[in-house]
Amino acid sequence: MSDDGRSPDDPLSRFLHAETGASAFIREVLTSVLAVALIGLLLFAVSGVWPPMVAVESGSMEPHMERGDLVFITEPDRFSPEFAYGDSGIVTYETGAAEGYGTFGDPGSVVVYHPPGSGGSPIIHRARLHVEEDENWVDRANPDYLPATSCEGVPACPAPYDGFITKGDANAEYDQVSGIAPVVKSEWVRGVARVRVPYLGYVRLVFSEVVLVQADGAGSGLATAAELGGQRTPQPNPSTSGNSSISRGTVL
Repeated sequence: MSDDGRSPDDPLSRFLHAETGASAFIREVLTSVLAVALIGLLLFAVSGVWPPMVAVESGSMEPHMERGDLVFITEPDRFSPEFAYGDSGIVTYETGAAEGYGTFGDPGSVVVYHPPGSGGSPIIHRARLHVEEDENWVDRANPDYLPATSCEGVPACPAPYDGFITKGDANAEYDQVSGIAPVVKSEWVRGVARVRVPYLGYVRLVFSEVVLVQADGAGSGLATAAELGGQRTPQPNPSTSGNSSISRGTVL
């Protein structure tokens, strides 16, 4: 008899104590899957969102985030300071500079957002300002990131609705100026970036690229990331966008 009272010939005992063969292999696979599931549940419990991690796809957030970084995100209002805007949980660059609050090397929150109907992965950029419907927000903005000094010469001004003005840290203009995204509504924000792990996201990015290359080679009519959702994401205007690029996050 085994220590748990089972006969050594009992199927469960053989499965639990097998050192070789199919039983041992299946047991190791199940153990690994259970471990991954438990880690996932723990991350979900902490973050409040699923999936709780994204892999950075491009360099528009450099030097604070780089392609291949794995970023852990949480619900916007989780762990947010009391001076976050309303109940959004998001601290803008403007407020962060005034309150001495920063993340990833600069004031304010780095948010993960995805406008409805846009293709591709969610965008990871910093929230710079919160604007209200019909607001002329140019006077509050950094003129270095604008194509003009008056509202009439700036896209998305006056603001069409309440929301956030965003920008990649390495980009020359606000997202709403370069055409990367419209004014970002609070409900479009999937999470706020909290921690980054360098290089670990490359595993997910390489896998995604392999899948796309295989699909293209099979003659499937490979679509760009912006086209996969059935509608193109607004793209930067080459005449005004400078070196703007989009830091997207591949969900894990």
